[in-house]
Amino acid sequence: MVAALQDVYRQMTESGDEARADRWLQDASRDLAKLAESVPEPAAPQEPAAGQGEEGAAPVPTVPVPTVPVPQPAAWGRRAHDLPLMLARVHAQIAARSLNTIRAEGTLLRLERAAEWDMQAAQAEVRRWETEALLSQLRAAHARAELADQVATARAQAEVLRLNIRELEELSRPSQSSAAQLAHARLTLSQTQAFLDAFAPLVGTQDADAPLSMLQLDLRSPRFSLGVALHPDVLRARYGLNVALWQAGEAGEQAPSVQEARRALTQAEALAAAQLDNTLNAARGHQDALQELARRALEIEGRADKLARVGGDPLSRARLTLEWRQVRAAARVQSGRLEEAVALLEALVGEGGGDQPQSAT
Repeated sequence: MVAALQDVYRQMTESGDEARADRWLQDASRDLAKLAESVPEPAAPQEPAAGQGEEGAAPVPTVPVPTVPVPQPAAWGRRAHDLPLMLARVHAQIAARSLNTIRAEGTLLRLERAAEWDMQAAQAEVRRWETEALLSQLRAAHARAELADQVATARAQAEVLRLNIRELEELSRPSQSSAAQLAHARLTLSQTQAFLDAFAPLVGTQDADAPLSMLQLDLRSPRFSLGVALHPDVLRARYGLNVALWQAGEAGEQAPSVQEARRALTQAEALAAAQLDNTLNAARGHQDALQELARRALEIEGRADKLARVGGDPLSRARLTLEWRQVRAAARVQSGRLEEAVALLEALVGEGGGDQPQSAT
C-alpha cells in the first residue's frame, strides 16, 4: 500500500502539478486515520444482575488502543516518505482494536494468540519507522557538527600555512626546495581560504567547540540478544505462522502452509540476527575508535599546554592546534556514528506493549 501511494504521489509531482499532489496526499493520510477508526470497538461487558451470571467471573482484559495523530496540511503531507510511519501507526491501532474484539467475542478466542503477535508486530513496525525518523534527525545534526569541525580545522590549517609562508619568505638564503615549498603553501592556502569563504558562513564558531558525546554503554550486554525475537520482521513472520496453524486446524505442522510459514520465520530470524550482529559490531568499532581518539585529543591538549608554558614558537603551537582539531573532528565522526548505531540497536531490542504472548509457537 505504501509503495502504491508513493508511486501515485511521484507520478503526480512529475506531471508538474505539485499542489494537486500535496492535496491528494493530505486526503489519503486522513483516509488512513479514518480506516483505523472504522474497526469496531468491542462492546463493554454488562454487569450481571443480582443472582444472575457466574460469581467471580474475571473481566475480559483489554489493551490500550494507540491514537493515530491526524496530520495537518502544514505539519506533514508534503513528503511521500512520511507515509510508512503513518501507515504503521494505523496498523497498530487496528491490531489493538482487533485484539480487544477477539477477546470480547468467545467464538474468536482461538485467534487471540495470533492477534497478540499481530499487535506486537505492528508496534515493532511503528518503532522501526519512528527510529528511521530519529536517525534522519541525528544524521542531519551530525552533518552540521561535522561541517563545523571541518571549518575549524580549515581555520587552523590556514593559520599554519600563513605562519609557514611567513617563515619561508623571511629566509635569508632561499633554496630551490624552499621556493617550491613556498609556492605549494600559497596554493594550499588559497584553496583553504576558498573552502572557508564558502562554508564558514553556514556554521557557528562555537559548534566546533561543543564537547564530544561519549556514550557509556555496555555493547556486550546479553540484553542485545533479545533483538532477534523482537525484530519487526520476526514478529510479523511469527504472526503469519500462528495464523497458518489456526487455518490448518487438525493438520497442524503437516500442512504445507504451516511449513512455508515456518521456513519464512527461520529466514526472518537469520536475517534479523545478521542485521543485529552487523549493527553491534559497527557500534563496538565506533566505540573503540572514539575512546582512542578521545585519548589522543587529551594527550595533544597536554602537549599544547606544556609548549605554551615553555614559550614555544607560534608555528609549533599552530601545528599542535591543527593536529588537535583533526583528531577531535575524527572523534566527533565516530561519536555520531556510535549514536546512530545505538539508536538502531535500541529500536531492535526495545520492548513493545504489555501484551506480548508468554510463549511463542
